[in-house]
Amino acid sequence: MLETRIATANDAPLIATHRRAMFAAMGGTPAHILDAMSRSFEPWVARMIAEGKYIGWITEDNARPIAGAGLLVLDWPPHPFDPTGENRGYLLNVYVEPEYRKRGLARALIECCMAETRRRNLRVVALHSSHAAHSIYEDLGFRATNEMFNVDQVEG
Repeated sequence: MLETRIATANDAPLIATHRRAMFAAMGGTPAHILDAMSRSFEPWVARMIAEGKYIGWITEDNARPIAGAGLLVLDWPPHPFDPTGENRGYLLNVYVEPEYRKRGLARALIECCMAETRRRNLRVVALHSSHAAHSIYEDLGFRATNEMFNVDQVEG
């Protein structure tokens, strides 16, 4: 039986494992960088959950975690998209175990995240998506923007 619950700080190792698997599945990042990311991410996400800045959901099948997603609440200045708001949401760590994909679990978890954004009156929600998931996000109202990045590359 599938059940979805709120993540706790005790779920940090699981969330870190899902995050690593998500990036590994996208390809292109060496394993040693993913390992370093996971080591740094686990205590970070535990702290963010404890501070109420990361709200996560875990879907379980008979107590076995099979999927998860998270919403990070970010301080953000008023912006034309939200002229009076001081926060925005960032959707991250959407992951479903391979044998459970194509069953609507990712969509259901994203909908949990979006319900929380409405509850918190977060008018702007951003994310970065794999190519495979674009259609899910587009169906839920997300659209491409003009965002750009400058990233100092990690050696590896």
